[in-house]
Formats: sequence, C-alpha cells, structure tokens
Amino acid sequence: MTDLTATAAARAYASAQPATRPAEVPRAEAGDDHSFAALAGDFVKAMGEAENTVAAGLTGRADPQAVVEALAATEIAVQAAVAVRDKVVEAYQEILRMPV
Repeated sequence: MTDLTATAAARAYASAQPATRPAEVPRAEAGDDHSFAALAGDFVKAMGEAENTVAAGLTGRADPQAVVEALAATEIAVQAAVAVRDKVVEAYQEILRMPV
C-alpha cells in the first residue's frame, strides 16, 4: 500500500498538468484564429484518448494506474475548458453592460 501525503499528491498533480497542454503552441499572429482551433482540437483529442483508455480499463485491457492517470488528465482538461468558458461569458456580460 502506498503512503499518499499531501506533498506526493501535489507532485503528482503538477506532473499530470502538462499532459493536457500542447507541446509548443506558436503565438497567434494578428487575425490568426488557427491557434484557438488547434487548442480545441487538442482538447477533443485528449478527451478521446482518455475515453479509449477508460474503456480499455473497463474491459480489463488497460492497467488501473493508466485509467486513473487518464481520468486525472481529463479532469484537468475539463477544468481548463471551464475556465476559458467562464472568461468568455464574463467578457460577453461586460459587453452587454456597456452603454450604447
């Protein structure tokens, strides 16, 4: 049995975060909307890979540790997507509050 301390959990969380980020994202040029599309594609790809890993784990073809890692990566990706969505909604609400 593994002794899970707060420090070990924090290290595991920190090492799992880069799994949801693209390796190198070039800075977007003025008028370039391809970077957001690439990030959205990476999000969908990460979700699909995690879904495949979990499905394999449920049928006994994947290691339980790989399933837990896939679920953690999925959770981080969803948290990032929700944070972006919240910022977009907040910006939209600010625009609606502007006097005409």
